[in-house]
Amino acid sequence: MEIPFTKAHGARNDFLLTWADQAPGSHLAEAAIAICDRHTGAGGDGWLLVSRPQTAEPNLTIRLFNPDGGEVEMSGNGTRCAAAFAIANGVASSAISIQTGGGLKQLKMLERNGNEFNFEMNMGRPRVEPGELRYALEVGAEIYDCTILWVGNPQCAVFVENFDFDWRSVGAAIERHPKFPNRTNVSFIRTIDGLNIDVRFFERGAGETQSSGTGSTGAAVSSILRGVAGRNMTVQTPAGPLAFSWPEDASDVVMIGPAEIVAEGRFFLK
Repeated sequence: MEIPFTKAHGARNDFLLTWADQAPGSHLAEAAIAICDRHTGAGGDGWLLVSRPQTAEPNLTIRLFNPDGGEVEMSGNGTRCAAAFAIANGVASSAISIQTGGGLKQLKMLERNGNEFNFEMNMGRPRVEPGELRYALEVGAEIYDCTILWVGNPQCAVFVENFDFDWRSVGAAIERHPKFPNRTNVSFIRTIDGLNIDVRFFERGAGETQSSGTGSTGAAVSSILRGVAGRNMTVQTPAGPLAFSWPEDASDVVMIGPAEIVAEGRFFLK
């Protein structure tokens, strides 16, 4: 079977996008593993199935599969890529609503230069349970200072002094920690000043990624609630900055970030 795809990335967090009616009717987990493989597939941090708009609201519906085949709620960077995909294909305008597994997201295209886009995106209302703003998480012989929260998907934001330790192994251990029966995304946060934080990401089902929209949202919200960053601030990722605002009188966090379409092709599914 041939699966057509478009490849896009949001701050080097890359995704393969396929119209849902052009995807296999079954065995989607196996197909996701195959197409996302970076050696024998097209390669990506996730596979997005985009349903063509049927009504005015929402415009699109997306499903996200990780490279391990697991279906998850959403990706902030991936949702921006889906918006770019829809606009480039002429099925959406500069303002677009996208239904994700983590809720309905509103996006507004701020600028476009060919296949490069910049979007303002409503990331929704974050949720922190009592006692989890400052949570001491035991991993092996170490205790990590975490904030556990929900931003459309589960996040564990870990505050660290620096990245001079094997944070990837720690991220893998936290992802599957008994505290998180459905696994979690992990971000490691180094505070810089009241306007910036530096973050590394270990995502559920994908491992290390260059950036993460929801991970950056969780890191930003955690830093704001802890008082180490202001409500207008920037998350510095290895792939570049993502800007956030969370006014005191608003419930929703707003992110501004890029999306770029880089390739189109066909994957031959065995």
